[in-house]
Amino acid sequence: MPEPVFARNFLGETMSLIFSPFYVDGRIYDAILKRPVSPVLPQDFDIENMPSDRTKWKIKFVPALCPNCGWDLEGARDSLALNCKNCDSVWLAGKKGFTRMKFGSLPLSANNATYLPFYRIRTQVTGMDIDSYADLIRVSNLPKVIQEGWEKEPFWFWSPAFKIRPQDMLRFSRNLTLFQPRDEVIPELPEGEIYPVTLPVREAVDNLKIILASFMKPQKVLLPRLPEIDFKPRSFLLVYIPFQGRGSELTQPSFQLRVNKNLLSFARYL
Repeated sequence: MPEPVFARNFLGETMSLIFSPFYVDGRIYDAILKRPVSPVLPQDFDIENMPSDRTKWKIKFVPALCPNCGWDLEGARDSLALNCKNCDSVWLAGKKGFTRMKFGSLPLSANNATYLPFYRIRTQVTGMDIDSYADLIRVSNLPKVIQEGWEKEPFWFWSPAFKIRPQDMLRFSRNLTLFQPRDEVIPELPEGEIYPVTLPVREAVDNLKIILASFMKPQKVLLPRLPEIDFKPRSFLLVYIPFQGRGSELTQPSFQLRVNKNLLSFARYL
């Protein structure tokens, strides 16, 4: 990458702790491959004195039943959130069971829509004045005349709640953040196909600085200020946005968004 790099972030990474078995029989052996991993056993080697982590962990199963009404929850196997269509609720799975999420969906008059999940994040930004829609106009240098009331109109960051290629992640986030969708968010699950939530909100929050850098202007002046800018999230809302299928693509003409269906499928394995 060309220098200097003012900010960077990793999204969707997976950390795994793997316990691999070994045993001692004159030498140290890999118990899976059945072959030694060292030519000789060191004289001072004593397996009893080696530090070990005897973590008492086990797989815990949580019944996929709505904590509110007892109905069956719905969701893909890789989804972080499960939906209850009986009482119109969305639940986030965690170590202690399910936590209810605030959510909504944007309306669509057409049929056969696919609803992609997005996070609408309200955050306090330190190091730069960007708290209202009028501030967004100034920071992004959009060709708009600031209207009365825009100084009090809240500003939200938008970010996909699903894994997708970095360039698409940034494009979706930038477009929605600049458009600032004003349609009324309906607190109900949509009737169409719902794409699963596969990206935690904490990772979307970690990406706010990159989203800000993608639209603020002039970049030569503002990019060096990125290390001084910090974010303190206040609240978030999960919003399902309708996309219409057109051939091999899903499109959202209101916000100038489109994504290839095959790329979206492959992104679930990122």
